[in-house]
Amino acid sequence: MSLLRCLRLYLVGWAGSCPAGPLLLQSPQSWHTFHTGPWLSSSASSKELLMKLRRKTGYSFVNCKKALETCGGDLKQAESWLHKQAQKEGWSRAAKLHGRKTKEGLIGLLQEGNTTVLVEVNCETDFVSRNLKFQQLVQQVALGTLLHCQNLKDQLSTYSKGFLNSSELSELPAGPEREGCLKDQLALAIGKLGENMTLKRAAWVKVPAGFYVGSYVHGAMHSPSLHNLVLGKYGALVVCETSERKAGLEDLGRRLGQHVVGMAPLSVGSLDDEPGGEAETKMLSQPYLLDPSITLGQYVQPHGVSVVDFVRFECGEGEEAAEAE
Repeated sequence: MSLLRCLRLYLVGWAGSCPAGPLLLQSPQSWHTFHTGPWLSSSASSKELLMKLRRKTGYSFVNCKKALETCGGDLKQAESWLHKQAQKEGWSRAAKLHGRKTKEGLIGLLQEGNTTVLVEVNCETDFVSRNLKFQQLVQQVALGTLLHCQNLKDQLSTYSKGFLNSSELSELPAGPEREGCLKDQLALAIGKLGENMTLKRAAWVKVPAGFYVGSYVHGAMHSPSLHNLVLGKYGALVVCETSERKAGLEDLGRRLGQHVVGMAPLSVGSLDDEPGGEAETKMLSQPYLLDPSITLGQYVQPHGVSVVDFVRFECGEGEEAAEAE
């Protein structure tokens, strides 16, 4: 008797004596279907779903596959499941990384209509600050601040300026296309990038007719998905009053912003201030950054505008310099 025949007789006899009934030998195909669920019944369509979820969320293939299996192939539910899992992981990682210094990061400047915002988001290393996911976080913070400012119901007869600290910024809504608050988006970014991060601060300025906001960002780079968002390490807003819209006003505003970034004044001062002494911290009496032979006031006066206020952000600077008065 052959070895194969003996084995078959043994299995038949063992199965017949087993109280649980005959032995069921499942094919690999039925095992695969049982474990992966009906959504993978068509390999072409399952791969297409997997690729679509991967492109939309940016999560790994393994996590996307697990999400589709868990949600029975429902793309929308799988996306929601992924975000919830990532947020849980992000909050857990954020708790572990809390307290680590965040001296690097980016300043974001966003202008729309009569509203301009300046935000600062920090991370641990310059390497992460150059990551697209971190830059998208800065974009979300800038958009959240802009929406907050635009929703303020105020009748402007003159300009208005406001600041948001870290806790206030964290509680702002994430925006129409995002769930939760900005602190939830922060946790997601920490989970993905593995560094401690902070939403440091934000400033905003709204102006009526007769005012203009000049701006400058040092080391500027434009956001890949929001063309009017500018990112860099230093940023400044300069509020000017002008009787009419003049040619070259945008260039003038940029030069004033450059001066604020480079000379770091503490107040505007007046055209009557004499150079030197305490006046060295007053913007209008400082030597003009691009032509030190004259004061900034002497540079501005012929242009027919009045500088009334400014905001300066330097990435990683101490809290005591967060608001320039």
